[in-house]
Amino acid sequence: MVRKQIVSNTTENISAQPRLHQRAREIQSYGTVSHMLPLELEEPVRLEMTEQLNQLLADTMTLRDLYKKSHWQVAGPTFYQLHLLYDKHHDEQVELVDSIAERIQLLGGVSLAMAADVAETTEIERPPRGREEVPVQLSRLLDAHQIIIRQVRTLARRASELGDDGTNDLIVSEVLRTNELQAWFLSEHLVNVPLVEAKEPSITTGAA
Repeated sequence: MVRKQIVSNTTENISAQPRLHQRAREIQSYGTVSHMLPLELEEPVRLEMTEQLNQLLADTMTLRDLYKKSHWQVAGPTFYQLHLLYDKHHDEQVELVDSIAERIQLLGGVSLAMAADVAETTEIERPPRGREEVPVQLSRLLDAHQIIIRQVRTLARRASELGDDGTNDLIVSEVLRTNELQAWFLSEHLVNVPLVEAKEPSITTGAA
């Protein structure tokens, strides 16, 4: 008899109606880290690392989107090659975004996520909405890579000083090397070489 009563009460609480429009207080504020994580890293270290990683995350998300913009809007004789290259680099930046965000969460922090927050945080120059020439696209992307590479080198050294080997490994082995390689691929497209006919250098004779 008692068992039947329990089943009856449980059934009354079940409904197929979704509970929509829910809001509640945040379970963790941005700019804080969880306490008592068994990571052997003190809270001040994790606070500093998550702050710097969020800056890197914002810039990496911006670079990711800049690649997609360039992929959609590229024009000219190198359209096909750059259309594919931009998309490949975009996908690689997507992976970096996920790795950086997960590192922030692993350290007990809160990762940036929304476009508005990224736009307020990034150090990368905002491009116009319209299409730009290929040399300008490439230059914008290289400038963004330079900003990130500069950040990464500083962050890697600081993480090593603080004993955060996990962050140091992520930054050097994934973020730095990926950005260095992508910057190389882009810069080679800005070398001014003949497209069809190679010209012999003119020989000038000096006055006797």
